[in-house]
Amino acid sequence: MGDKAQTHHPGAAGRALAADRPASVRNVVLVGHSGSGKTTLVEALALTAGAVNRAGRVEDGGTVSDHDDIEHRQQRSVQLSLVPVAWDGIKVNLLDTPGYADFVGELRAGLRAADAALFVVSASDGVDGSTRMVWEECAAVGMPRAIVITHLEAARADFEEMTRNCAEAFGGDDPDAVLPLYLPLRGPEGPDGHAPVTGLVGLLSQKLFDYSTGERKESEPGEDQLPGIEEARNRLIEGIIAESEDETLMDRYLGGEQVEVKTLIEDLERAVARGAFFPVLAAAPAAEGARQGLGTVELLELVTRGFPTPFEHPLPGVTTIDGAPRELKPCDTDGPLVAEVVKTSSDPYVGRISLVRVFSGTLRPDQTVHVSGHGLADRGHEDHDVDEKVGALSMPFGKQQRPVTHAVAGDLVCVAKLSRAETGDTLSAKDDPLLMEPWQMPDPLLPLAIHAHSKADEDKLSQGLSRLVAEDPTMRLEQNQDTHQVVLWCLGEAHADVALERLRSRYGVQVDVVAHRVSLRETFATRAAGRGRHVKQSGGHGQYAICEIEVEPLPGGSGIEFVDKVVGGAVPRQFVPSVEKGVRAQAAKGVAAGYPLVDVRVTLVDGKAHSVDSSDAAFQTAGALALREAAADARIHLLEPVAEVTVLVGDDYVGAVMSDLSSRRGRLLGTEQVGTGRTLIRAEVPEFEIGRYAVDLRSLSHGTARFDRSYARHEPMPPQIAERVREQAGDEA
Repeated sequence: MGDKAQTHHPGAAGRALAADRPASVRNVVLVGHSGSGKTTLVEALALTAGAVNRAGRVEDGGTVSDHDDIEHRQQRSVQLSLVPVAWDGIKVNLLDTPGYADFVGELRAGLRAADAALFVVSASDGVDGSTRMVWEECAAVGMPRAIVITHLEAARADFEEMTRNCAEAFGGDDPDAVLPLYLPLRGPEGPDGHAPVTGLVGLLSQKLFDYSTGERKESEPGEDQLPGIEEARNRLIEGIIAESEDETLMDRYLGGEQVEVKTLIEDLERAVARGAFFPVLAAAPAAEGARQGLGTVELLELVTRGFPTPFEHPLPGVTTIDGAPRELKPCDTDGPLVAEVVKTSSDPYVGRISLVRVFSGTLRPDQTVHVSGHGLADRGHEDHDVDEKVGALSMPFGKQQRPVTHAVAGDLVCVAKLSRAETGDTLSAKDDPLLMEPWQMPDPLLPLAIHAHSKADEDKLSQGLSRLVAEDPTMRLEQNQDTHQVVLWCLGEAHADVALERLRSRYGVQVDVVAHRVSLRETFATRAAGRGRHVKQSGGHGQYAICEIEVEPLPGGSGIEFVDKVVGGAVPRQFVPSVEKGVRAQAAKGVAAGYPLVDVRVTLVDGKAHSVDSSDAAFQTAGALALREAAADARIHLLEPVAEVTVLVGDDYVGAVMSDLSSRRGRLLGTEQVGTGRTLIRAEVPEFEIGRYAVDLRSLSHGTARFDRSYARHEPMPPQIAERVREQAGDEA
């Protein structure tokens, strides 16, 4: 890794890449907070690997990071993007993920598609809480990781201090597993007193790599430079030996034996590949006109030589369509086809494009595959099992798609014109349909109520929304039957903004955002009686129906109970169901503020009928009138939904979160310690108070907390708030 002669020969810029065997593929996801420099690093790696020219452009004039116009307008990444490059005969699939928390679904898709992760940390910003959480998730599944420190050109940027911070944040019980492989070399101080980083010194090879001319040049260090790296070098060697599979190596080293650099590098590569050692590197983009960015050669060598092949990636669970487990060899190019759609997008010229990770078999153009989508029905994604013909296979280069002839197990590829396949779906052989276990998706907890801006938009809204949620499984579409609102559940405000922008620009649908309404209920707080009289005579056949009812409250969750206690045939038997129908229809409309009435017993006790003028319709009307009259003489409670909320938060923010929940009329149910440094808070909170909690909690905890909510029950709303709601309902009416 930086310790052998350079043997890479860049290919033609923008050349389409197709791997012929899994061993020649590396799938790497870049992780880091927004602004840490992930996209800039991807472009620098593409330049060094020869995927772009010296101006950082592909053949069509764009850059490898050219994607959605929304990203250009918002000046940040909002979606997962694939940039394939070649280095020393290895195809490296670089998966650039958004760093903003609202787009964590794109990050999770990248983690699913990758075999290793590069954590990009800005020297000026440090390690944030959300990046630590992703590191812990990767640790839980044993994903190999490395750390890249960027923005070393920033004032007061200190590589050594940042390395110590990374060891503290990521090292856990073994900070010696997080150590640098290279130390940056700084040139002369500029007019501002800042000394720029111009090269690196390899701690194992003890060689200098100078990037000051725009191309990497190797040289021997001076005698005065070696003592400065001795301490860091010894610590690195001890860290590598501690993770060596050769248990005798540490004893030999401590006994004074000189360990060959070749042996150390081999042990280092094995430790990195199995997720036991996490090297720290430095990188910077190339200066204008330069061919290589600082540290990019070293980083590509680490990726190709130290990161695992797809053979070493555990295969996610695979079953038949009916759920029977299916055992498959990992990365068997001749095995049954099993691939997964990790991202779906729409191209204005090509149509729908699916980014697919092939886990088994080989995918080819014009192949008929079985598309299985199960397990996301709660997010507006219907289960489906359909056969589809694969369109062209391609690799992305900027805004272009370059055709390829096949995709072997372990590789990533873009597939055109899979009209039914959605993100998370499984592609398999049509005569051997299989299903992959879905990856974990965050729950969208920020509601966005919308309606079509015009009649023309209304005609296109349903199709636009269905295509939107097909692309993004972190978004949930709800048609609320109580409030009659169309609600998009999103991960945050930025996520919602992108959804609206895509509806407008990609699908031509303009929508208006309206206030999200909570599903309220009404109930009787006291017993009451009512008389419904519907008597009309306007020539011809008249209308005659009188009924008397008694209403009493029931426990929560009882619904509407109707009881017939009429004696003597005062209401003929054939009209009793009519009274009940009228009562239930009025209950659905509400009796005070227009919300459904629940949890009452309505008893029909008396009434009158006419032998000619009584009818089903007349007694329905009378039943509704009786319920309204009873409500006029009773105290009516407004019931609001209460959610059970669990918040997982760092111990530093527990007090602030609990205080905030209390201010939202929440009832704290308890806390429990989860792992080290985290607390799970359980509470019951009215849904009125947590409409924007996804946004507020992120701000309160600096992005380190997450929460879940589930419906618990409806319960009476405080009188002063209920009165305000009634007034608003009256104004809207």
